[in-house]
Amino acid sequence: MLDLLIIGGSAAGSAAAVYSARRKLNFQIVSVDLGGEVALSGEVNNWLGEQKIQGFELAKKFTEHVKSYGTKIDEGFKTEKIEKIEGGFKIIAKNYSGEEKIYEAKAVIIATGIHPRNLDIPGEKEFNRKGVTYCTVCDGPLYKNKTTITVGAGNSALESALMMAGIAQKHYLLTKYSNTPENNGGFPRGENILIDKVKSSPTVEIIYNAQITEVIGDNMVTAIKYKNENGEEKTLPVQGVFAHIGFLPNSDLIDFIEKDRAGQIVIDQKCQTSTPGIFAAGDVTNVPYKQIAISAGQGVTAALSTIEYLNKLK
Repeated sequence: MLDLLIIGGSAAGSAAAVYSARRKLNFQIVSVDLGGEVALSGEVNNWLGEQKIQGFELAKKFTEHVKSYGTKIDEGFKTEKIEKIEGGFKIIAKNYSGEEKIYEAKAVIIATGIHPRNLDIPGEKEFNRKGVTYCTVCDGPLYKNKTTITVGAGNSALESALMMAGIAQKHYLLTKYSNTPENNGGFPRGENILIDKVKSSPTVEIIYNAQITEVIGDNMVTAIKYKNENGEEKTLPVQGVFAHIGFLPNSDLIDFIEKDRAGQIVIDQKCQTSTPGIFAAGDVTNVPYKQIAISAGQGVTAALSTIEYLNKLK
């Protein structure tokens, strides 16, 4: 039985791993991928010590640091279920080929992060990867000199629009909010520096107070439909649709801890959940701000709390 199993290999999981390794715990990481949303976040300007770095480069540094301690990592395995057993927990994980791995650990840190929210409109599923994407960093370069649209009103949508401003011939940004001071110029949760950059871009046109209703196409996306502030339905020819309307927590792997209405794992200031021995860190939790630095700090807290928990078991 392991002392600890860390589920997730992004900022929170990597930080937890570094501190666990330094305390010489018997632990390992299991994760679908390494880097998570950090690797897909484009240019990062708010990681202390790095004035400007690409997300995938920062994620690579996280992984290299973790591996420098000889940490065992099972990459490509998604945790399906966590169960209580005598003296700890059983964790069941599978890869895309259906291969199953079972772990036993005295403690678990859940650092599984989040995944993009779907638009839930006609045509979205049919044209997924055929013009509909949830990762501008991954797929944006495929739409060079084309007409594209980002749907969303947060920082990820603004970052998407900024990236496509330098790639697409014409790019639209559709927000459901009106362009008023009360709505922070159409982007209530957006950072003002990003908003200003998008609004000053000559290749980006913002569509305010609108709702996307359908994705249209043949073999690939050819247009979208949306309703404007008057309820009128409009058709807009585009070849690419970038959906950035928020994220959902990857918390379905466990059903015996407290979660909030959004499915986020509820933790205290020590990253403890409602079940002793189960800790959680990063974006999968009910922490109010989803930031790389905060996730890393929570990973450290979760590791130190786990060490304290294990010491009491002994």
